[in-house]
Amino acid sequence: MANIGSFRRNDDGTISGQIRTLRVNTAARFVPVGEKTSDAGPDFRVFAPQRVELGAAWRKKSEAGTLYYSVSLDDPSFPAPVYAALIPTDADPERFNLAWSRPRTQEDDGY
Repeated sequence: MANIGSFRRNDDGTISGQIRTLRVNTAARFVPVGEKTSDAGPDFRVFAPQRVELGAAWRKKSEAGTLYYSVSLDDPSFPAPVYAALIPTDADPERFNLAWSRPRTQEDDGY
């Protein structure tokens, strides 16, 4: 998994930081969804500056019991959505890394 962002939790419940890749370098803010309209709805909306919506995040728990957020980012300039995980750091649970990994395809498995 590649680290494409560093974030911290703010006093107001938002999580803010920076997303950096070869093509993207932007501030981003995870804003809690007030009242979810369904259980499948996201827990956070992700915004770039000027409240441009960039994606959403869902609360998950790893097999080891660690809380993290499954993140989907998309923009018309992206060739495809980016899927990542917002993971608390070991040193400070109020700080997070945004980790991305390319999904495996059948070609990766030799099909």
